Amino acid sequence: MLSSPHDSRRQTGAGSLLDGPGAALEVHVPEPLREAAADAWRRHARTLCDALGWTDAPLTVRPFPRGLSLALGSPVDLLYTATEVNEAAWARARAEVEGNDLPDLGETVERLTREAAEEADPPLKALLAAAETRGMPVVWDDDAVTVGLGSRGKTFAPDALPDPDAFDWDAVGSIPTALVTGTNGKSTTVRMLAGMARAAGHTVGFSTTDAVTVGDEVVDRGDFSGPLGARAVMRDERVTLAVCESARGGLLRRGVPVPLVTAAALTNVAADHLGDYGVETVPALADAKLVVAKALGPGGVLVAPTDEPEATAAVRRQADALAARGVAIHWTALDPTDAVAGPLAASVVDGAISLQTDGGWRPLCRIEEIPAALGGAARHVVRNALTASALGEALGLRDDAIAAGLRAFRSDETDNPGRANQFDVDGARVVIDYAHNAHGLSALADLATTWDARRRLVLFGSAGDRSDADLAAMCDVLARLQADRYVLVEIPGYLRGREAGAVPALLERLLRERGIPSDAFVQRADPASGTAFALDWAEAGDLVILLALTQRDEVLQLVKDAGG
Repeated sequence: MLSSPHDSRRQTGAGSLLDGPGAALEVHVPEPLREAAADAWRRHARTLCDALGWTDAPLTVRPFPRGLSLALGSPVDLLYTATEVNEAAWARARAEVEGNDLPDLGETVERLTREAAEEADPPLKALLAAAETRGMPVVWDDDAVTVGLGSRGKTFAPDALPDPDAFDWDAVGSIPTALVTGTNGKSTTVRMLAGMARAAGHTVGFSTTDAVTVGDEVVDRGDFSGPLGARAVMRDERVTLAVCESARGGLLRRGVPVPLVTAAALTNVAADHLGDYGVETVPALADAKLVVAKALGPGGVLVAPTDEPEATAAVRRQADALAARGVAIHWTALDPTDAVAGPLAASVVDGAISLQTDGGWRPLCRIEEIPAALGGAARHVVRNALTASALGEALGLRDDAIAAGLRAFRSDETDNPGRANQFDVDGARVVIDYAHNAHGLSALADLATTWDARRRLVLFGSAGDRSDADLAAMCDVLARLQADRYVLVEIPGYLRGREAGAVPALLERLLRERGIPSDAFVQRADPASGTAFALDWAEAGDLVILLALTQRDEVLQLVKDAGG
């Protein structure tokens, strides 16, 4: 009748359900039983928290279409115990609603008390409390505790923490730091901003879906768009300015990765990964992404667009709460007259990226001077440039450094890998892009329509955990391209519950339903073999778009080899 917990997790920072540390989980509950289940969980959670001495622990219930998200706050050093408390409260609530015998309360409290005693870490709790009273950011996990950030931070082993009363607090501090979230444009914005800071003389640390980079060194490769990447950047004592991509998953699992940051940005919000962690609607997704604003302290700046409807609406819903915390909203828009949400901080004025100043505009650089903007045809890149420029200003960068970063930024495999990277292969234009949702594909399709082509080929595949509705929305965009060939590929290792071949077959059916003829389709086992087919097919004057979500190095090498 009622489900077992899903995604039971610790929350180390402020998140969508709590403003501080604690635990959260999701349960599936039929709508008629939802109110009774929520009430029962609240009562049992309060009983268990009180028994452990957590008398002021906040409790949160958030309904979603299939059930409830349940969260409770806890002491910062007892997060594993908090997950056990949350699960025990749900077990008791479930038994009550289903009319079954409840687990023995005394035995449950005894077990939880024992676990709390084993987990308790008084030195960590004392250090974090002392840092909070001083407004000092701390980044911590099971492996290390860093007081301060980057070049102004000091890192300690968990079993060798300093005495807060004896610690030299003047020896640590913060650095300019920004978090960037959104459905698309996160990595591009982070890399743009890193280039601006580099031009200003900073040793920049930044994390994206591709790597952790400090200065000119790639410290580690992989998807570091979550807390792990942020911690790696903040613990590097070379870093004088930090920019971290903050993806939805990490924010929902752990909360904000860094407290008391200087600035944060929400690029846009569109349907993507709906259904995870109780987030099943686009407005709920927007609110989940906007959790980055909870990382801002007094005087912090949130950069957001006025011309991305879901993102704009989410920020406006929280405007009063942000103002009460002393957070300023710096709006951006392509059109300088689009100030419906509030005064603009950045816009395109007379063909130039410009920042607001004393009621007027000061130009930074013209759109055609930004290589990645492709003369303005890549409108999504122009939007990213506005966001990065507003963030740069919030971080204290000079106008000339912001402009220099924009002028140097290219859409190639070095500056911005997988974002409309273009190659000439015997006269054919070959484009590698990692767009993987309808919103990102739409931006690429808008750009592709500006390119002349004798024939067009699109290579595409998708992970199996995308819903049929998600795939249909992507096919709506792919059909707009009216390609002569659609190379539909499997994504090895990403079947995620579907049978082998099921996703390419579904994509073909959806595209046929949208008017693409049956002789336009080719299926291949993976992106690399699909790329080999595409390059063999291409002739001078053709446009080949490779939406290679995996095997990226192999695909890039095949294209480079073919291009000589």
